[in-house]
Formats: sequence, C-alpha cells, structure tokens
Amino acid sequence: MTFQKPAAMEDLDKAIELHRMTLEHCLSGHPDRSSSLHCLALCLSNRYDSRGVAADLEEAVTLGRTALQLCLPGHSHRAAYLFNLACYLATRFLKQAAMQDLDEAIELHRTALELRPTGHPDHFFSLHWLAFCLSHRYDNQGGDTDLEEAVTLGHLALQFCQPWHPDHTTTLFNLASYLRKRFKEQSATQDLDKAVELHRTALELCPTGHPDRSFALHWISSCLSSRYDSQGGVADLEEAIVLGRAALELRPPGHPYRHVSLFNLASDFWRIFQSQHARKDLDEAIELHRAALELRPFGHPERLLSLGSLTLCLSVRYDNQGVVADLDEAITCRRSVLVLYYLLHPGRSLALFHLANYLQNRFQKQAVRHDLDEAIKLHQEALELRPPGHPHRSSSLHNLALCLSNRYDSQGIVADLEDAVRLERAALEVHPLGHPHHAAYLFNLACYLGAMFLQQAAMQDLDEAIELHRAALNLRPTGHPDRFFSLHWLAFCLSHRYDNQAEVADLEEAVTLGRSALELYQPWHPGRTGALFNLASYLRKRFEKQAEMQDLGEAIELLREALELCPTGHPDRSFALHWLAFCLSSRYDNKEVVADLEEAVTLGRAAVTLRPSGHPYRHISLFNLASDLRNRFQKLDAKHNLDEAIKLHWEALELRPFGHPDRSLSLNSLALCLSNRYDNQGVVADLEEAVTLRRSALGVYHSSHPGLSTALFNLASDLLKLFEKQALRDNLNEAIELHRAALELRPIGHPDRSSTLSSLARCFSIRYDTQGIVADLEEAVTLGRAALMLRPPDHPDRAVYLFNLACNLGTRFQNQATMPDLDEAIELHRAALELRPTGHPDRFSSLYSLGLCLSNKFDSQGVVADLDEAVVLRREAVELHPPGHPGHAVSLYNLASDLRKRFQRHPAKSYLDEAIKLHRAALELRPSRHPDRPSSLYSLAICLLDRYDYLQPVVVNLEEAILLGREAVDLCPPKHPIRSATLSSLARALRTRFLKQHATYDLQEAIELLRVAVEITPSGHPHRSSLLHLFALCLSDRYDNQQVIGDLEEAILLGRAALELRPLGHPERNLSLCNLACDLWTRFQKASNPHGLDGANPLCRTVSVLYPTTPSDVAFSLFELSLRLWDRFQKQATTTDLDEAIRLATYALELRLPKPCHYATSIGAWVQMLTQGTNSDELVILDAAVENLLALANYLRVRSGNQHTIVDLNEAIALYRNVLQSRPTGHPSRALSLHDLALCLADRFRQQSAASDLGEAITLEQEVLRLLIPGDPGYDVSRRCLTDYLQMRISLPVPVSTSDTSGLAHVVVKDAVHSVTFEILKNTPTRLLHTHTGILCNRDAQIGHFMISQQYNRLLSSCATCDPNQRMTLIRTVVSAYFQYVTFSHRWGEGEPLLRDVAGRSIYGLSTMTGLGKLQAFCLRACERDYLWAWSDTCCIDKDSSTELQEAIGSMFAWYRLSALTIVYLSDVPDTGSFDKSQWFRRGWILQELLAPRCVVFYTQSWTLYKNLTSPNHKTDVHVLDELERATGIESRFLTNFSPGVDDARLRLQWALSGRTTRPEDIAYSLFGIFNLHLPILYGESAEHALGRLLAEIISQSGDISVVDWVGEASPFHNCFPAHISSYHPLPSPPTHSRPEEELLMVVDPPTSFKALRKLRTSPARSLQILRHPLIRSNTTHHVPAD
Repeated sequence: MTFQKPAAMEDLDKAIELHRMTLEHCLSGHPDRSSSLHCLALCLSNRYDSRGVAADLEEAVTLGRTALQLCLPGHSHRAAYLFNLACYLATRFLKQAAMQDLDEAIELHRTALELRPTGHPDHFFSLHWLAFCLSHRYDNQGGDTDLEEAVTLGHLALQFCQPWHPDHTTTLFNLASYLRKRFKEQSATQDLDKAVELHRTALELCPTGHPDRSFALHWISSCLSSRYDSQGGVADLEEAIVLGRAALELRPPGHPYRHVSLFNLASDFWRIFQSQHARKDLDEAIELHRAALELRPFGHPERLLSLGSLTLCLSVRYDNQGVVADLDEAITCRRSVLVLYYLLHPGRSLALFHLANYLQNRFQKQAVRHDLDEAIKLHQEALELRPPGHPHRSSSLHNLALCLSNRYDSQGIVADLEDAVRLERAALEVHPLGHPHHAAYLFNLACYLGAMFLQQAAMQDLDEAIELHRAALNLRPTGHPDRFFSLHWLAFCLSHRYDNQAEVADLEEAVTLGRSALELYQPWHPGRTGALFNLASYLRKRFEKQAEMQDLGEAIELLREALELCPTGHPDRSFALHWLAFCLSSRYDNKEVVADLEEAVTLGRAAVTLRPSGHPYRHISLFNLASDLRNRFQKLDAKHNLDEAIKLHWEALELRPFGHPDRSLSLNSLALCLSNRYDNQGVVADLEEAVTLRRSALGVYHSSHPGLSTALFNLASDLLKLFEKQALRDNLNEAIELHRAALELRPIGHPDRSSTLSSLARCFSIRYDTQGIVADLEEAVTLGRAALMLRPPDHPDRAVYLFNLACNLGTRFQNQATMPDLDEAIELHRAALELRPTGHPDRFSSLYSLGLCLSNKFDSQGVVADLDEAVVLRREAVELHPPGHPGHAVSLYNLASDLRKRFQRHPAKSYLDEAIKLHRAALELRPSRHPDRPSSLYSLAICLLDRYDYLQPVVVNLEEAILLGREAVDLCPPKHPIRSATLSSLARALRTRFLKQHATYDLQEAIELLRVAVEITPSGHPHRSSLLHLFALCLSDRYDNQQVIGDLEEAILLGRAALELRPLGHPERNLSLCNLACDLWTRFQKASNPHGLDGANPLCRTVSVLYPTTPSDVAFSLFELSLRLWDRFQKQATTTDLDEAIRLATYALELRLPKPCHYATSIGAWVQMLTQGTNSDELVILDAAVENLLALANYLRVRSGNQHTIVDLNEAIALYRNVLQSRPTGHPSRALSLHDLALCLADRFRQQSAASDLGEAITLEQEVLRLLIPGDPGYDVSRRCLTDYLQMRISLPVPVSTSDTSGLAHVVVKDAVHSVTFEILKNTPTRLLHTHTGILCNRDAQIGHFMISQQYNRLLSSCATCDPNQRMTLIRTVVSAYFQYVTFSHRWGEGEPLLRDVAGRSIYGLSTMTGLGKLQAFCLRACERDYLWAWSDTCCIDKDSSTELQEAIGSMFAWYRLSALTIVYLSDVPDTGSFDKSQWFRRGWILQELLAPRCVVFYTQSWTLYKNLTSPNHKTDVHVLDELERATGIESRFLTNFSPGVDDARLRLQWALSGRTTRPEDIAYSLFGIFNLHLPILYGESAEHALGRLLAEIISQSGDISVVDWVGEASPFHNCFPAHISSYHPLPSPPTHSRPEEELLMVVDPPTSFKALRKLRTSPARSLQILRHPLIRSNTTHHVPAD
C-alpha cells in the first residue's frame, strides 16, 4: 500500500490512526500484517518530516524492521521495504549522527538496488539514495571509495532520470554536490566545472516561483565561489554574488535556510574585498554576517562558523580603518566562540589562539596591560592544548613569544624577553629550513636577541641576531613582501655592532642594506618614513667615523623627505624634527654655516613644542636645543641664547633624575654653559655652580666608566678658572690632582692624552707662578714635552702646544738662567709662529712671546741680531694691534722697551727718541687707574733719564723723568710687582740731579728710596744687583759730600753684595768691580797712611782710581792694595787681612783678563781656559797678569795651611801651574815657580795621601836642582825639600808641621767612621725607606745620605777635638743613632706595594689607594717620632730574588730585634675597640714581630694610638700586657724579655697554634727566628716537610724530646713527628688515680724511641740522616685517637 500525501496534516494524523486500527486487526500471521506495518511506518516517517517529532521516526524504524522481517526474500515488496527502512535509518543518522544507522542504511540500499535491476521502475531511486548515503558517509569518515561510488551512482541516476522526471532537478543537485566534494578532495577542475554546469541545468529547471529555485541559486553561487577560490576568476565571484543576492531574496526572514544564504553571500563579499579592497564590500560582508549570526542563536550548530567569520571581517576592518569598536566586537565574538568550546574540544586551542591575537592587537592600540596579560595567558593555555607534534604548536610558540616580547617592551621584565627567545627557538626547531614560516621565525628570534643585546650588552646575542637576520633575508628574495623588514632589522643590528666594535665593514653594510630597504618602499608607502630615518642614521654614523660631508648631506636630505611625510599631527613628526636638527647641528660643527645652525634651532624648538611635559623624549629635545643655542651663542655672542640654553639644560636635568643614564651628560653640559657664561659675564656664582654640577657628574661615574676621565678633566678645568678668580690654593691643588687622575685613565694611545698633559702642565705652570715651587715648573716642562710629542705637525692644536712649552721653558730660563732652555723656547716659538700665519687670532701672542725670548737672549748674550729680530717682531705686533685695539698699548710698550735696549747697545739718538715716542703713546692709552700705567711711567722715565745722561743733558728731560718717577711710585703701593723698580728709577734720577745741582736733599731722598727698594727686593731678584750697585754709589756720593765713615762702610758692603750677584761673564761686573775698588781704596786711605806701608807708595799712582778711566787702572790699584794687606798680614797675622788680600787680588786679576764666557765658574777655571787656548792676544794679556797670579797663589797657599781648606790648596796649585806655563824653560823665574808648585803638591799629599802628588813634587824639585847650581838662591831649600819628599816616599820619619799632622788625622777619622758605618749596616736590612723623602734606599744610598748629613760633619769636627781614646765610642754612638730604624707589623691586604712599585719613586708622590696609603701612614708615623729610616716587609725585600728572600726570612728576627721601634697597625680595630679579636694575632709571622722587638707601639685602623696611650713602648703598659697575654696565650715575661733559642720548645710550638699563613710552609719558616735556627728556605716543599726539618733541628740542637709528644696525624716526613703544628695543643692532665710508681717509671725509663731521639744532638745533616730510619712511637706517650 502506498500512502499519498494528504492535503493537510490532520489527514496524515487520521491516516496514522486508521493504519493503527488496521494493524490491530491484522494479528501476527495475517498475510496483510507486513503491509500494514509498512504503511504505518511510512506515515509516521512523513509526519516526522513535517513535524520533526523524534518518536515518530523511532517508531517508523521499528515498524520498518518488523515489516522487513515479515517480508521474506523473494517477496515482491521486499525491495520497497528495504528501501524505506534504509531511508528511515538515513534520516535518523542525519538527526543523531549514529554511524551504524548510516552503515545499515547503505547496506539496505545496496540490497534494494540488487532487487531493482536496470529497467526496474524504482532503479533510479535506489541509485539516488544509495549515492546520497555514501556521500554522507564520506563527509563523516572521509573514505575516497564512498565518494567515488557516490559520483558513479549519481551519474547512473541522472541517466535514468529523464529531464521531465519530477526528481531530475534533485538528481542534478546531488551529482553536482558529489562532484564539488571530489573537487575539494582532488582539486580536479573538471569536477568543479561539471558541478557548475549541473547546477546551471538545475537552475533552468527551477524557474521563478519554483520552490527549489532558491536552492538552485544557492548551490550554483557556492560552486562559483569555490571556482573563484581555485582559479581566481573575478567573473565567477561576481556572478556568485549576483546569484547569492537572488537566493537571499527568495529566502525572506523566517525562511529556514535564510541564515545559510546570508552567510554565503557575506563570505563572497569578503572574497571580493580581499581582491578589490573596496570598503563597501567589507562593510556589507560584516552586516550580512551579523544578520546570519542573529539567525544562528546559542545552540545552533553553525553559530561558531558565523562568529568566526564575523570576527575575521571585523578584525580586517580594524586593521584597515583602525576603528577600535570593530576590534572590541571581534574580541567579544571570539570570547563567545571560546564559551562554546568545552575544555577538550578540538577547536578550543584555535579559539584561544585567535582571541589572544585580538587582545594583543588591542594592547598595541590602547596599551592596556591586562589585554596583553590575558593574551599571554590565553596563548599559554593554547600552547598546553598543542603538545609537541601538534600541527599548530609552532604558531602558538611564535605568537606567545611575540606577546612576551611586547610585554618586555612595555614593562621591561627581562624574564619575558628570555622566555620569548626560548619559545622562538622552540618554534624555529619545529619549522625547519624549507618551511614557509621559517623565515618569519628566524626574523622574530633575531629581533628578540637584538633586544636582549640592548638589555644585557652580550655581543654573542647581537652576533647571533645578525646571522639569523641574514638567514631570514636569504629566504626573502627580491619581491618577497617581508624583505623590507629583514633588510631594515639586519641593518639596524649591524649598526649596533658597529657602535660596540667600531668595525667599519658593519656600518658600510648597514648603509647598503638601508638603501635597499628604502628602494622597496614607494613614496606613498607607510613604511618609507622609517626607512628614511634609519638610512639617515647610518649615514650620520659613517660621517662621524669618516668625516665625509656627502654622507651628512645625504642624511639631511633623507630627513627632510621624512619630515615631509610626517605632517602636522603625525606621531613621528617630532622625531623627524629632532634628527634633522641634530644633523644640521653636526654640519654646522664641521662647516660653520650659520644657516644650518639657525635651522637646527628652529627645528629644535618645533620638536620641543611637539614633546610637551610628560613626553618620554622631551628631555632629549630640550638638551639638543640647549646645545644648539650654546653654539649660536659662541658664534654670534648672543647672551640671551646662552641664558636660554642654561634654562633648557636645567629643565632637561630635572627630567633626568638620579639613576637616569643621561643625567651625567646633562650635568656636564649645564656646567659647560655656566662656565661659558662665567667666561662671558664674570659672575662667580655661575662658575661655582658649574663646579658643583661637575662634582655631581663625577659622582655618577664608576671607576671603569668610559666618561670618567672627561668628567675629571672638565672639573679640573673649572676649578682652575675658579682659582684664577679667587686665588684659593685648594682649588688649584685639586685641579692638579684631578688632572693627574684623568691622565692615569688616558694611557699612551688615548686620543685625549695630549690635552690632559697640556692642561696639567698649565696647572703646574700657574702653581709655579703663584707659589714658586721649582718642581712644578719642571713637571710642567716635562708634561708639555710629552703633550707636544702627541701632536704631529699637521695637528690643529700643535701651535698651542708649541707655544705653551716655549713659555714654560722661558719661565725656567728666567728662574735658572739656563741658555739651552731659552734657545729651545725660541725655536718652539718660531715653529708656533709659522703655524699662525697673518690673520691667525693668536699670531700676536706668538710675536709677543718670541720677541720677549729674543730680548731675554740679548740680555744674556748680547747678540745684536737677537735684539734686531725682537724689534722686527715687536713692530709686526704693533701693526696687528692698531690704534683702538685693546692690545695696542702693550705692543707699543714692548717695542719701546726693545728700542731702548738697542740704544743701550748702539747709542743712536733715533732709537731712544722712537722709544720715548712709543712710551708716550702707550702712556696716553693707559690713563689713571690703568693697571699698567706704572710700568709706562717707569719706562718712559728711564728713557728720558737715558737721553739726559747719554745724548742731551737737557734739564727738562731730567725733571720730567723725576715727575714721572714720582707718579709711578705713588701708583705702586707696597707689594706692587714693580714698586722696587720705580723706587730705583726715581732714586737714579734724583742722584743724577744731585750730581748736576749738588742738592743734598736729592741724594738724601735717593738713599731713602733705595733703602726701601732693597728691603722689598728679595734675594734672587734679577735687578737686585743693579739696586745694590746704585745704592752703593749713592752712599759713596754722600760720603764724599759729608765724610760720614758709616756711609763708606755700607757702600762697600753693598758693593760686595752687588758683585756677588754679578758672576763672571756678567756684563756689568767690571763696573761693580771698579766702584768697589774706589770705595776700598778710599777706606784704606782713611784708615791708614799709605807712606807707612813698607816704604814709599806715592799717592799719585792711585789718584786715578778715585774716578777710574780704564779697568787696568782699577786693577793696578786693587793689586797694590792687596800687596799692602799681605804685608800687614805677614806682620800681624790678621786673618781678615789675608781674606781681603785674596779677594782684592782676585778682583784685580779678573779686570786684567779678557771678559770670561758665560760658563766660566771661577777665576781659576777661566785662567786655565786661557792657558789652554791658542789665541796669542789672550796669552799676552795673561803674561801681563802673571805677577797677579803668583801673588794670589801665594795668598791661597798660606790660607790653606792656616785654615786646612783643601779648596784653597787646589786653586793655588792650579794657579801655580798657570804661572809655570807662562815661564818656559830658560825663564829666570822658572825654578822659583817649580819650587812653589812642589810645595803645594806636598802639602796636598799630607792632607790626602795621593802618591801622584808626592811623585810630581819630587819631579819638580829635581828639575829645580837641574836649573840651579850650588850657591844659587833657593838651591839649598829645594835640596832639603827634595830630601824630605824622598824620605816621605820611603816612609822614613820626617818632621811634619802641626797642620800636616792635623790633615792626616782627618783622613784617619774618616776611615774610622766608614769602617764603623759598614759594620753597623751589616746587621740591618739591605733596603730602608727614607722617611723624609719617601725614597727606598739601598746601603750605598743610606751611606750617601749619611756622608752629606750634618751629623757626619759634626762627627768629623768632634773627632778632631776629642780624646783619641774616646773617638771610637763617639763614632759608634753617632753612627748607630743616625741609622736607627722602625719596623712595620701589619696584616697584608690587597694592593700591597712591592719593590718594583716604589723603586726610584717617592712613596709620598704615589696614589694613596690600597696598600700604598698604609705604607705612607707608617712612614709618616716613624718620621713624627724622629726616625729617619723605616722598614716594611712589603716593599723592602726583592721577592723575585730567591736568594734575597731566603736571607731576609733568616734575618727577620734579628732585624726586628735590632729595630729602635716596631709599629703595629691593627686595621680591624676601631679607635675605641680592643685588639683581643684582631686578625693580626692570627698571622703566622706574628710571633717574631711581637717577641723580637724591645719597643712596640700599637695603632688602630684610623692610625690613632691604641687607647690613646702616649707611652713610647706599649710593652711597658700593664693593661696592654694583660690583653696581649689573653690574646696570644704567651706569658708577659716572654713578651717583655724574650730570648730566642730551643729552650721550652714544646711551649714555643704551642704559641704558633693559631697562626695562619698564605703559604703552608711559612708556618715552619716563621719559627726559625724564634728558635734561633738557620735552615734553608725551600719554597715549594710541603708544610709537613718544613715542619719536620724544624723539629729535627730542634732535637738536634737541644735534645728536647718533648716535641714528639703530640696528638694527631703522623707526618710523612717522619712518623715520630706530627703532620700539623696544631697537634701540639696542651695535653689533658693525667688521671689523679695514676700510681706514683708508674709516673716514676715513665720518667726514669722512657721508651726506646726517646732514648734514640736524645742521640740526635748532632749536626743538622746528621739529624736528617738519622731520621731517615723509622722510629717507634710509644702508644703510652702519644695520645693519638683511634681511627
């Protein structure tokens, strides 16, 4: 029975009721029961299709099975029953997705198909439904055979279904569906094309109004979309959209499939948007997806699909339009998706992944931390759901790493960055080379490593990042969309590596890559701005390296383009303004084009405006703008620019608080500006503020900071300025120390070393100028030379360094008068002048200084060419400073001064007139209160006085000179530098007027002025001799006028003083000699009658001397006067007469000889040079002075005999030789000269015992006897002398004078002193520190100090007068006292100075860091206690010499015992603390350092006396002894009176229990002195071996066997000895119950081994030999614990 569809549902319900009633009547076995079951099942199935009641379907299946069971095979309706039951099961499968239903339905359809062969009217239906079921099984299980069979069956079904068949359309639909599925599986285009054609045919069969037309439109649209996805034909997509719209119109609201049409149409709009990027398409897609989503409520099976698609569209619209609402909605949708996925749902990980990505995007937009934190959490959860092997695990690793990297960027959590690196490495491992995402993962990992490098500065991270970027770039060839990023970041990393390693190749590659990156971005591309920025940065760096201006120019052009791409409102506009300003400023620094600087300032201001308060980079813009404003100030001298720069720097500094990496830069720059403002305006507060800021900047730098040396240098420079303003020495001293520290940080090769050397030299030069410390000037010269060596000829600063060194050498010349300094200064000034051509701003300084040096050289050597050149230079200087220039007056003054000197050399009226004219012009430019007006007044007065004296004795000139001189004196208060010169000048003018007008008041005033001038002119002043000379002249004049003898006496004293200041070679020495000679002769005339001296001496012969006309007249008078004094000395033996005779004879001789050269040191030396010369004229002059020479030699010989002065005797010998040279063989007086010389040589032999002198004396006397014959005068005297000399040679007793005996005794005393000195020093340390100088001295140096000491000289004098029996005692007392030394005891720490650190250097001049400071304090304490010598175990031993080290260790106890004092420094004991816990007592060497010295003083950590004890020996303090006894366990009797030796050996070993040494074997070595043992030091041996040798020697020396009574481990050296000294801990008391007889037995009968040990009292070698044999230990004696 076949049920026909009723017209209404009630008909179907009624039919079902009727079928039920029929079934009730057809009981089991009824022939129609199967038909009733079948018909009822069919009706229930139909009702299910209409109402969807599952019970109807379940009942239909049950009834169908029952009907099939009743319809046996062969039954005519069996195929129909099979077919219908299969349909019910398939329907239930679609409802419940139970695969067994589908499998059973397929099997039933196959069976039905077999029963419906070809030609059967229902064959088509079986084919159709079997294909339908197979297609569904393919959908669920993916079996290719099912799909292939479905396609085959579909084709067969279509063949059997004619076009007019009512199911033809459905057949077309289904076959098209199968083909579309196969296309998706196999990508066979023909399948998809066939499906499209089938759908088109079906659409034609569904005209407008057909109920299935919407389906036809829908499916053909779907196929066209698929074909578009496969082939990209836009026409297919456009047709799909048209058809989709038509289908949607046929499915109005309420239609069950409207949501499908909405979704598919939306998907097509999404596709066309992706193709054409039309916003309207994306907007429509979103609206359609929203409508579809509304039709797919919670629980709808396709709601997830709609949510995912809508989210994707919203996300893309956000990416394109930046509308945050779209991103928010996408996140909301993704959250809804996530809610629909339970924890183990296979799609949950994907949902987590997408939501995390959207949250990350929103974080990048809004920077809301919780979005990023949630994204990380979601990615981590997704990662857990994607274990190793999951296809999408790498994506989770990659995106989680990206989120962590973002969080690091925003929060700076290093752990996030480290996790990002780790995760990206894991992702990279999952995607090996060849994977499409391999390049992206390489790129990201490289970026994270680059960030890690920026955080931790580990170069391996940067190197790896570069290699990864290179690999990524290789995988992104030309045309790859991400190639730009790889180019960009690789260049970025290379640039950073260049910043760190300065490899130019990296920078070059960065530039090349930057250019390539820029080429990939067209002008309209959003990434072009970044590419412009980066390439400009690389070019700027290359410019800074190579100084190629085209690089900087190109960088500027790139930044200009970047600025155009960043219009007002663009987020990167401030960066473009900033960097363009920076580059323009750099170009200004190199080319000084003001337009660049002006533009940089304008751009900088704009950048500051765009970076308001709170902007993270505002401080940078403020800083750069301030720097540019300072540059503009320096260029244009605009004060307001500097003020604004200071204000901006202050603001930038406030934005860079403590800890900010750029704070030090701001501090230094602000300090520089304030220093500049001080230079410009002179406000001291600015300079003080600059110093304060420099100090703050210095505090920011740690000891290894690369900017520390610059900070030290800058602070030193500002302190120097402050000193120049305030003259506070502390500032200058600190500047010097800072420059020294900077110099240490700038070793040889450092680019700034030369500037530091130069600045330090300048500081020393200034300190010399203010304090007069010659060592400062010496160091300034040394440093200046070193600085100059670092400035090659082409260096721009070389001229400055040449100039400064020349000035310092010129200053040293003025101080020391060493001509090589002046010559070198002149050469250096010449070189500097060549580097300062016409127009150079410093040319005037070079002209001035070179002119000054040449003028000084003329003053010293009198070479007119030097003066002429000085005048030429002075004239050019005047031209460089024309009228109106502030330096014009100086130029005029200097030229005038040199013209006066030229006049003095060549008295040409024109020279002096021009000098006066120039001085007048300079004076007009120096009005009242001008600081240099006194100089001009003084110099003009001198010139007028010269014109009066030498050219025109016009009184007007003299009167004007006096008026100018008075004004100059009035303007020079006390302590004015030229007050003395003005007083002298005025006095000279007044004396001149006195000589002209004879007004006594002028002379009186002149004397008073000169008296004041002499008082204020210190010794060593270059004009003091002239001042004394003039003063003497004035007093002589007053004596002539008033005859007051006191004036004459004072004139002579002053004349002598002037003469001493004018040594041989001085141009005015002869003048002083002449004047002094006049005064001396006048005094002689006054004191005695010349006629009473040895007969007549006509006065007329000396009248001319009163007003000498020639030096020869003066010389004659002086010599005559010396002869008179010699005569009186021979009569009265008045020593003063002899001294005066020698002095006058010397003066006379000097006047009779040619002018000596500047390097002749004495008259004797000058005479000797003349005799050795070849100039015949000079020899003639010398012959004329022989009488003078002979007399002077006689005087000196007599004085040497009277006063025992070897100097006089040596000079007498030299003069006798000169006389002898002028009396060759045949000269009548030669014999006398030979005899005189022999007498002197014999006298010298008696004093110095030089055999050569005696031999020469014998030879000379022998020649005398050959020249004379018996009876000649002098023959007998010479014969007796020769006999005496020969007797002296053969040691026969010869009568000697008292003076000779004294001379020999003097030699004996010296020998005795030397012998005692060597004897005493033999037992003292080889090297000692000299506490006064801080120099380490060996024994030769120690003896050298003694030989030049006052103690030595006094000792010689005392020995000459003391009792000979007491002489040795006196010598020992004095020498021992002189060489008393102090020893040092302390704990070694870090940086202890060794011998090589202090050798040849004063420790006081070294750094006070680490151990040097301790050593310096020790020496100072020794010096305070009046000890000259000090010894420390750190630097006074050459530890590189094993021999010296062994000798020192062996002698150390004796050194401490012989020391006058031992200073103990307790570095860990505070001032108020107690030393019982000090680590000093734990030192192994403490025993000998505590016990050996007889006198010990303790100092605490701050070098104050322990407990403020003022006792000279803390060992005598009872309280200190108690503390020492507690701390060491040593009884006080040993502490105060210890004797080294082997007594109480075991007790002494116990004292060393707590000692610790750096080298284990030192424990034994430190005890050698305690036991007074001398054993070899064998460093490298084991501690056990060293202790064993010590113990063996103790037993050998003493026989004391208590040392083998120990507890502990046996020594490998010998089993009777312990391995460690700690085994000698005191033994416990024996048990009280032990029996006395047992104790007696132990004493009386010791073990055999003890007996053997007693036999070891032999030599050390014998001891060691015996100990090679094993000794048996007694268990009853050795308390060795059981193992």
